[in-house]
Amino acid sequence: MSTTAPAAQPAQAPPQRRRRRTGGGWLVTACAVLAALVVGALLIAVGDERTRAAAGYFFSYPWDTFTEAWYAVRDAYLALFQGAVYSPNLSGRGALGPISETLVNATPLVLAGLGVALSFRVGLFNIGAQGQIVLGAIVAAWVGFTWQLPVGLHLLVAVVGGLLGGTLWGGIVGWLKARTGAHEVITTIMLNYVALNLLNFLLTQRGFQRPPYGQAISEAVADTARLPLLLGSPLRVHLGLLLALLAAVAVWWLFSRSRLGFRLRAVGANPDAARTAGMDVGRLQVVAMGLAGGLAGLAGASQVLGVTGSVTGSVAGTIGFDAITVALLGRNNPYGVIAAGLLFGGLRAGGVQMQASTGVPVDLVGVLQAMIVLFIAAPALIRAVFRIRAGGSGVGSELAGGWTR
Repeated sequence: MSTTAPAAQPAQAPPQRRRRRTGGGWLVTACAVLAALVVGALLIAVGDERTRAAAGYFFSYPWDTFTEAWYAVRDAYLALFQGAVYSPNLSGRGALGPISETLVNATPLVLAGLGVALSFRVGLFNIGAQGQIVLGAIVAAWVGFTWQLPVGLHLLVAVVGGLLGGTLWGGIVGWLKARTGAHEVITTIMLNYVALNLLNFLLTQRGFQRPPYGQAISEAVADTARLPLLLGSPLRVHLGLLLALLAAVAVWWLFSRSRLGFRLRAVGANPDAARTAGMDVGRLQVVAMGLAGGLAGLAGASQVLGVTGSVTGSVAGTIGFDAITVALLGRNNPYGVIAAGLLFGGLRAGGVQMQASTGVPVDLVGVLQAMIVLFIAAPALIRAVFRIRAGGSGVGSELAGGWTR
């Protein structure tokens, strides 16, 4: 009597769990921006007078409160978009005005952000982009209004002057780090103050200050040293935009294709291992800070030669500090820095239109930038809120020195 073995039963599949999105740092970054916009919407609703009035009888007619809040948020963000990208109320060349202003604001942010990202990639915290921008602006302006050179050559020399000014200021930090072990955070912050006070001193000196010597403003840069407008007047977008894009490509090539970039990445990943492998870590740190400072110096040169035409005490504005945010948001990737610079440039350009059209203070832009940084610095919170499963290299590792080709 033969017996037949029972057929093997298929293995029971484990009960399915609720699926969660898998994403790396870029998805987390996008969600962080979205979360910041949500927080901004709540602040707009709270600050809106009609919404607050409707909230006074919320329990009688709750829908009125939500309706007024929706209109306030919609109008504010629509005005922000129209001031940064496109406005249907403008026609002809004027229709390009919003995007032109976005590109003008983004140009120095991209250049300085590349410098900060480069230093972060080598394991150095460059908080001194502000001072490096000031030095670049000083040297570029001085070359622009004191030297008499032919058209084209004068502009080239002025741009190189801004590059060298920032390189010198950043190189000092790297040299102090390599020779004395001075922490770059302290030295960059101190050199920011030195650069600013140096500028204030120069703005009181004849030969740098503009006659009749009653205001803190430099001589005007000669027309031969001005960055030409890409789209013609009155649109202000200038050749510095192409310079920023070329700088981003150069930074990508440096880290992805060059031997020097490989050594800089090795120092950023593990300086002790790089030293054991025979690399001169101190020299590479000087080079890295010099390159970072040079990029920030180009940002200062682009402002003086392309926008203001002269130097004032506020020539750097908050570009150097915003560049840190741009580098973080761009995850130290040159193309990410371009995207982050465009985003922040758009926020700056659209904030003016938002305040003029809806009365929402332009300070909201600063709040949005701060919230983006906050959420970027807390990726675990963003993953939990948006139910994103960790996959690949997270944003935290990317900020610590990872690199995406």
